[in-house]
Amino acid sequence: MAVRELRPRDRGPKGRELDEAAWSDIRELLGERPRRRDLLIEHLHLVQDRFGCLSAAHLRALAEEMRLSQAEVYEVASFYDHFDVVREGEAKPAPLTIRVCDSISCALAGAESVIGELQAGVDPAAIRVVRAPCMGRCAGAPAARLGDREVDHATPDGLRAMAAAGETGVNVPEYTHLAAYLKAGGYKLLNKIRDGATPVESLLGTLQDASLRGLGGAGFPASKKWGFVRSYPGPRLMTINGDEGEPGTFKDRYYLESDPHRALEGALIAAHAVEAERIYFYMRDEYPAVLHILRTEIAALEAGGIVTPGFIELRRGAGAYICGEESAMLESIEGKRGLPRHRPPYIAEVGLFGRPTLNHNVETLWWLRDIVEKGADWFAGLGSPGHPGIRSWSVSGRVRDPGVKQAPAGVTVRELIEDYCGGMTEGHAFKAYLPGGASGGILPAAMGDIPLDFGGELAQQGAFIGSHAVVIFSDRDNIRGVALNLLRFFEHESCGQCTPCREGTGKLVSLLETKGPIDETAIRDLETVLRDASICGLGQAAPNPVNHLLTHFREDLSQ
Repeated sequence: MAVRELRPRDRGPKGRELDEAAWSDIRELLGERPRRRDLLIEHLHLVQDRFGCLSAAHLRALAEEMRLSQAEVYEVASFYDHFDVVREGEAKPAPLTIRVCDSISCALAGAESVIGELQAGVDPAAIRVVRAPCMGRCAGAPAARLGDREVDHATPDGLRAMAAAGETGVNVPEYTHLAAYLKAGGYKLLNKIRDGATPVESLLGTLQDASLRGLGGAGFPASKKWGFVRSYPGPRLMTINGDEGEPGTFKDRYYLESDPHRALEGALIAAHAVEAERIYFYMRDEYPAVLHILRTEIAALEAGGIVTPGFIELRRGAGAYICGEESAMLESIEGKRGLPRHRPPYIAEVGLFGRPTLNHNVETLWWLRDIVEKGADWFAGLGSPGHPGIRSWSVSGRVRDPGVKQAPAGVTVRELIEDYCGGMTEGHAFKAYLPGGASGGILPAAMGDIPLDFGGELAQQGAFIGSHAVVIFSDRDNIRGVALNLLRFFEHESCGQCTPCREGTGKLVSLLETKGPIDETAIRDLETVLRDASICGLGQAAPNPVNHLLTHFREDLSQ
């Protein structure tokens, strides 16, 4: 038998050759920063910000500098929407990008015409116009982002004028800085807790009596969450989930752009209670002003000796809704693709870097100081009968006065419209609403007197309040069109890890896009598969809009 001659193994590097100039760029850009694996996304941001894209040469050089495979770097860079990967021979993006939100609140306000007129009226070599999912500025719909400048009530002429004037930098609103917060008694409670004047056990009892829940979506009792994390041996960590990407949600942005230290003090109290060694604050990249504020105020806390340098580490998201799911967020903080983990184990036991991890939403932490200082009864009494506590409702859509509304838990949507938002927009009649963003389902106006809270009658209708994002629709809105908008969002934001969600969301979109009667049998089959077989809540909740379309709005099916 003939023996095949083995060629000598190629000892040179496999794949793309290292470009020395690109490598020099990367080394200069990173400077003295650590080259740790978990900082990959932070370093990708540095490259994107400096060069306007992620070229193949720079990705190769970054892989070399961080001692990672090119595949690892590429898979992460290509996962996130805010990174522009440019291969050899491809043109770089235009020097200025205008992102226009096309999520549901902005769609109601005319985002499609803004996008169309912009694309037809700018030089594509100078300005790139792209669609973007919810930017968290729903009260100012239609929203846009011009470079790093966030724009409410965007118009094509206004955006073109701002671009011509170079108004593309971050616009930071007025907010309560550290000095003003300290003057008003800020961080005194934290000092009492650190000194032992207020025992941790007393804190846990106060939170339990106040019925404070996680206010990012799941509504899990805060006191139980602290107890679970404390029950596992350290070292422990804490994360703050600022990736508020649920369409219609903007309450966390509102609080961080006005009174950020209230949330930061709450975070430091929680970290002390569970003996966390470090806090990782994950903030979505869609909020450039919030990122600026947090960088500034965390540095002020360090300079003032309130925290040791590095105790609060700010991590910047990169445009991925799925990272609002807590385990996907942990993966992103670790410098990976934001893919949800299988559970159990839960992150309270095996979380960030394998350690027990306490994770909280911004608003939950924002209320901590007031609850402890004013008492559990004060907070619980702000709710309606049987629904303790006050909530921050992001209300948008067809109302006169959209915005963040502090109203009792258990408030009805009809009360929100009439008592907090000044009624419906002139000429519009209340038809339907989202009780909890894109995920929470679509209910008709006839169900406008259901108490809005976790569980209860709302859950019996197959809906939930989630992040407390309420979007109002009128008699001028077609609910099939609304459901299609929401499903397109889910299709775009599916991480692709599990087949039911990756393929099922796209199939639901195609079925709703069909002209004429839709295949209800196929939709119901897909709904079952998505709910039963998806790894995380995105796929499990994605059928909610179409389920309610078929249940409550059959008159809109043929329109």
